[in-house]
Amino acid sequence: MRTLVPRLRHRSWVLAVLAGFSVVGLLLAGFVAAPVSSAAADSGCRVDYTVNQWSGGYTAAIKVTNLGPAVTSWRLTWTYGGDQQVTSAWNATASQSGKAVTVTDAGWNGALATGGSADFGVQGTYQAANPTPSDFAVNGVSCGGATAPTDPGTPTTPPPTTPPPSSGCGGAVICTGFEDQSGTAPSGAWQFTAPDCQGTGTVTVDTSVAHSGGKSIRVDGKAGYCNHAFVATTADLSSVGPVYIRMWVRHTTALPAGHVAFVSMPDSSQGGKALRIGGQNGALQWNREIDDATLPAQSPTGVAQSAPLPTGSWQCLRFMVDTSNGHLDTWLGDQQIPGLHQDGVPTADIDQQWLSRTTAPRPTGLRLGWESYGGGDDTLWFDDVAVGSAPIGC
Repeated sequence: MRTLVPRLRHRSWVLAVLAGFSVVGLLLAGFVAAPVSSAAADSGCRVDYTVNQWSGGYTAAIKVTNLGPAVTSWRLTWTYGGDQQVTSAWNATASQSGKAVTVTDAGWNGALATGGSADFGVQGTYQAANPTPSDFAVNGVSCGGATAPTDPGTPTTPPPTTPPPSSGCGGAVICTGFEDQSGTAPSGAWQFTAPDCQGTGTVTVDTSVAHSGGKSIRVDGKAGYCNHAFVATTADLSSVGPVYIRMWVRHTTALPAGHVAFVSMPDSSQGGKALRIGGQNGALQWNREIDDATLPAQSPTGVAQSAPLPTGSWQCLRFMVDTSNGHLDTWLGDQQIPGLHQDGVPTADIDQQWLSRTTAPRPTGLRLGWESYGGGDDTLWFDDVAVGSAPIGC
């Protein structure tokens, strides 16, 4: 843990943890995406623009559909009505001049048959307002400015580019709702542990709060550097690869400015030191104990590409660790978090620290709980935990 101490001397800054999704004429609080579609019946294209917004930053998942003749490449343009500024893009190349944004295909997704579509996204910042644009045009042809009427059969979230993972646990190494726990202390396949040092934090089996069934694991996490409290599986994950983790978590206090972790995985590639998931500066992050690298980088731009963990409600968190190449991925519900995505391609303000180590992680276990490296109490519940070598949905 000594590698964590230097960062605690640095000045921390706090992002306001406000989450919401912006739609035309409507603001929905929370992390449930609702697509905003700009289309017209006689246009040659359709654009679905879905916003994940927080104070000062946003991501927009965008789907462009070709309703006209087939094209070999595409260029999408729009004009922002607020003070938004695009900072990065994925699956496309984006540029901005004033309020005008131009996005071009990534090459491999440029050819669109009639009815074909491409999915990409942009990351950005704003200060005063983040209204959804409506003047989309593809290759200079307007997609129309009207909002498409809601089709009762249309899903309320953007259709995934690949089939969604099953929410079942078929074939999973771990699949538990903790219903087999008896008494108030974890037992059997889950045991209390304090990996480095123990303080006043506690772990109990809770029969009053649960995501499903009648039981969950409750963690009363306490502030202080040496105050670790976790429940650990007795299952050996050293032969699982890639590692997919799905869990439902509920917590009471917004992620603090200081570094905390609530998921810890012993990693044989780090000599048993932990691969951790937690938060810092109010947003989710990965942390590697051996060199204290973070994903994303803890700059204002990097943290803006992560997301806070909403409080007071059950949230589905999903993680992927590719044990062959070291790639990582993170989803809050069905929404990928851009700042917690590492695909081996250097991305400014996201993975420059992480890519300094080339050895792929090899998790051997799973611990759920709380450890703080400065200040920060929190009470958390974990339920419906699954670990396997294939994607597991919410």
